[in-house]
Amino acid sequence: MSNEEIKDQQEETEALQDNPQTQEAATNDNEAQAVSDDNPLASLEKQRDELKDKYLRLFAEFDNYKKRTIKERIDYMKTAAQDTIVALLPVLDDFERAKKNADDENSTEVFSEGVNLVYQKLFSILQQKGLEPMESNGETFDPEFHEALTEVPAPSEEMKGKIIDTVERGYKLKDKIIRHAKVVVGK
Repeated sequence: MSNEEIKDQQEETEALQDNPQTQEAATNDNEAQAVSDDNPLASLEKQRDELKDKYLRLFAEFDNYKKRTIKERIDYMKTAAQDTIVALLPVLDDFERAKKNADDENSTEVFSEGVNLVYQKLFSILQQKGLEPMESNGETFDPEFHEALTEVPAPSEEMKGKIIDTVERGYKLKDKIIRHAKVVVGK
């Protein structure tokens, strides 16, 4: 700065000091500058709090996503063989029908020991994979578990609304119904 500029600034300062309104305005400017000095800190703290909140929400959302995908993957692994097991159910039904027919006194069919062993082995393997047969004879009809094929007159009063016969057995795979039981209901 040159000497002239310094002199001009000194004159302006002296003029301002002599005028009371100018002194008040200068005091207000100093206070505003002090407040504005606090504002950057306050605004930075506010910005930090907003970013922290955003980070925590994003972290929680990601954590929920991880938990959800792990649960879905476990559920998928539990029922991964569902299609194969459902495809084998008719074979199991045929075995059961053949066994029931062979057990009938009037039948000439024989359910050999070898065929029985194959049936038992197939059934035990499917049970190890989580297959559970649903028992339905004598149970109260429940549309969530049973599919009513027909209604017949109930042989007794207490059999009304109950299952009289099971045409096709229902199955669960690890507590998930993969086939509803086809039943005859008494009315």
